[in-house]
Amino acid sequence: MKNKTFADKVIEFNKNLHYSGSLPEDFQVLNPYLDNPETMIVMQKFYHKYYNDFNRRKFIIGINPSRHGAGVTGVPFTDTKRLENVCGITMKSAYTHEVSSVFMYDMIAQYGGAEEFYKNIYINSPFPLAIVRKSKNGWLNANYYDDKVLFNDVKDFMIESLKKHISLDLDTTEVFVLGKKNADFISKLNQEAHLFKKMTVLEHPRYIQQYKSKEKQLYIDKYILALNNS
Repeated sequence: MKNKTFADKVIEFNKNLHYSGSLPEDFQVLNPYLDNPETMIVMQKFYHKYYNDFNRRKFIIGINPSRHGAGVTGVPFTDTKRLENVCGITMKSAYTHEVSSVFMYDMIAQYGGAEEFYKNIYINSPFPLAIVRKSKNGWLNANYYDDKVLFNDVKDFMIESLKKHISLDLDTTEVFVLGKKNADFISKLNQEAHLFKKMTVLEHPRYIQQYKSKEKQLYIDKYILALNNS
């Protein structure tokens, strides 16, 4: 185990991802790695490029992957545009644009670029697979906390996933949680499982891009300050 790099451990985690628990009737879990073989390939390229080391990293926690971001690329907050333009990894079978990815990569650029950022920071979600909900117009993105029954169904799986993330060698003294509602639920999990010493809440990239785009720079500064201070 000792000689496995951070990348090897993340790839192994992703390869073994499987949700077999129950779900409320209108919800479904999508596993990007099973749905598209190229997702598995680009995800491995990404982690080998940026995480092929033994660094201890800070942990940013999202909600759960969206169908257009990590639900396609296998890389959190990374759509195919940013994957290609910033990370130099092309995905041939899909083309996606995700709002959250735009903010994340603008912030990463100001942090010092992808190499610098990923050397110090790891991003993932407590529920690491995409969740969709049935609506009149087909399936829509859903969050693990949108429904009480859903949260109760996936709670143990989320605690298990967070423990597996931590075992990659993440710094648990301070964790960065994206989104206030997300933070409320993560703190419930934390009370139960004692995973992190301190939680710092940052506004979710999608919220910033959609509702606060005029003040975007302010939020970028806030992210970078928080990540550098810890």
